[in-house]
Amino acid sequence: MIPFFRKKGNGKPKMEGNESTVSSEDLLNESADTASSEKQIDTDLSVHPEWTISKEDQYSFQFLNMECPPLKPNQISLSGISLQHEEAGQYQITAFIRSSLNKTIKLHETTLVLLDSSDNVIGRKTMDLEEAGDIPPRSSRPWNFHFTDQDLFTKDIPEEGWKLAFQLKPSSRKHSLDLQNSWEQSLAEKDKNQLQEMVEKLDPPKSGEVNFMGLKAVHKEEGDLHVTLLVRNGSAKSINLEQIPLQVEDANGEVIAKGGFTLKDFGVKANTSKPWTFIFPKEMVTDGDLDLSSWKAYPVQKNAAH
Repeated sequence: MIPFFRKKGNGKPKMEGNESTVSSEDLLNESADTASSEKQIDTDLSVHPEWTISKEDQYSFQFLNMECPPLKPNQISLSGISLQHEEAGQYQITAFIRSSLNKTIKLHETTLVLLDSSDNVIGRKTMDLEEAGDIPPRSSRPWNFHFTDQDLFTKDIPEEGWKLAFQLKPSSRKHSLDLQNSWEQSLAEKDKNQLQEMVEKLDPPKSGEVNFMGLKAVHKEEGDLHVTLLVRNGSAKSINLEQIPLQVEDANGEVIAKGGFTLKDFGVKANTSKPWTFIFPKEMVTDGDLDLSSWKAYPVQKNAAH
């Protein structure tokens, strides 16, 4: 386990992330406690009984807990302490699990999302939080959450201003953009933002569905056809695509291009959409003028019946 805190110039610990809150009713599916008349509730530090930490870390956690704002009744929050990159694509996120309830709670398997400072989803992982133990009434428990590169949607992970949050309704969550490394490095920031906005505005695929949406088709002078598609994964799990037989129809419904594509390391993370450009050589494209005023591309079965 790596250290909880980075050394700061003034020696004082600092909350590097922000806080996200949910109601206990939404997270734990139980009725709210209306007995308390308090409007603001402070939480006491509660270190897991199996954790052995130094006096310095104990002081740092105590200091940071006092810096956290009071909670409202019946709230559970995640308050970001630190986000550190370990070796081999591993990330350790330390955060307080805070509860304003008047009773002990225990968390179970839940999906967490990592958000940047603009609340864009940059990571997602389902975790079993039973190991965090019993969270006492009105307490803050520091805990480590581990993410890998496979759980993250970008290589640009901010050191500060991020937020860890509970994802309450997986079926209705917004679709996010998943870019291949080559696209991440070559696309201008404004183009990335436009793609992200478009992905979020589209109706998401049905649960478990994978489909293809056409973005752009260009017939080059040399005869090649460049087709950019959005591969949309509505599944709760990542998928890997290796062989994709595609065909393209023009505005007249005529098949104007057909061919198979072999992809290397092409994965689409859970509940994300990834753009990709497929190039049909002129040998795979029909002769003559192509009417691309409207078109569609889709995968076909190699041995489909006709």
